[in-house]
Amino acid sequence: MTIKNKHVADIYLNISHFIDHFIMLIFAKAAYDAGREFGLGYEEIIVFGVLGFILFGAAAPIASILANKYSRSVMMVIFHFGIGISAIICSFASTPWELSIGLGLIGVFAAIFHPVGIAMLLKNSKKLGYRLGINGVFGNMGVAAAPLITGFLLLISDWKLSFILPGIACILYGVIFLLALRDEPKAVQTEKTNERDDVFAPQWRRALLALALTTTSGGFIFGAMTFIIPRYFELQLTGITSSVAVTGLIASMVYAIAGFTQIGAGLLIDRFPAKPILFVIGVGQVIFIFLASTVSDLQLFFVTLVATSFVFGQIPIIDTIMSRYIPDKARGNVLSVKFALNLGAGASVLPISSLMLKNGYDLSSLFTVMSFMAMFVVLASLILPSGQRTQ
Repeated sequence: MTIKNKHVADIYLNISHFIDHFIMLIFAKAAYDAGREFGLGYEEIIVFGVLGFILFGAAAPIASILANKYSRSVMMVIFHFGIGISAIICSFASTPWELSIGLGLIGVFAAIFHPVGIAMLLKNSKKLGYRLGINGVFGNMGVAAAPLITGFLLLISDWKLSFILPGIACILYGVIFLLALRDEPKAVQTEKTNERDDVFAPQWRRALLALALTTTSGGFIFGAMTFIIPRYFELQLTGITSSVAVTGLIASMVYAIAGFTQIGAGLLIDRFPAKPILFVIGVGQVIFIFLASTVSDLQLFFVTLVATSFVFGQIPIIDTIMSRYIPDKARGNVLSVKFALNLGAGASVLPISSLMLKNGYDLSSLFTVMSFMAMFVVLASLILPSGQRTQ
């Protein structure tokens, strides 16, 4: 079958978003056990995950170019098979460098989803904020499931099984995704709609500046919150539990509950201006991320839950703002740059964390850094134009 110019229902893209974040964050939970096998400490082994996170962002523009040349649906099929095979390759690593190469391959194929899959979702502007919120929830369910399922697999086996089984599942779902593709429906648009889809909205450059600030700082914060929290809970929830499986479960609860804030944020952005919503989210991040560095045990759980809710709630707002200022023909390229900035900033979390730990700082210090970074979200909300085009 030809898969050029195909489309797929939202639910399939939502599941793909789940897979994307799940596979990328297996290493976050499995790193400590993999390090022990290789004779390395946590602060040493996490550096070998940097390549994967760098390519997760750096390969996004390439994915967008290929999608524009061949088709978005072709790239999404490659995404599922590529990320699944790469995860299986990781399980065969016998040295940290081989593991790093496998994680790098995961990053290359994982980079496809955001500039390509989200662009497919944005093609239909109906209830866009809400649909982006739903898609974001699935992505965050992947974030939540990663420490939970990986923690369980670590209990019954080792870190290698944590890559093999999800890798096989990705390949099987790739077949389902391929079979679900359908011919692109002919768009029925008015002349006004066609004109709007080819024109940048007024003040779009100022809006892009605000989005660049938000996506860069947000990328660092999101990367740190999703990678560090499972390990941070192992260290700071000792008054509740010392089980790696239970701390993984608690981290998953935080991610899962916080993920649903994206639906609320999506509904808000469909009804109200983005500027005050983004401001409140930025202020909330500054306050509660900092508080997470000062508390432990049950207090830490609740503070982290609120902080993560503000972090996750930002996601659909950014993509909706982008869709209101940028026409469809340019969205793939803008999305690729956006995610290169976002995921590239997220990749810097690992070397920065490693450097801080090696120099005597603890993980709580990283939360102080994140709180500072969240101030740029507040700044971006002030720069964002007050008026914006609605869908």
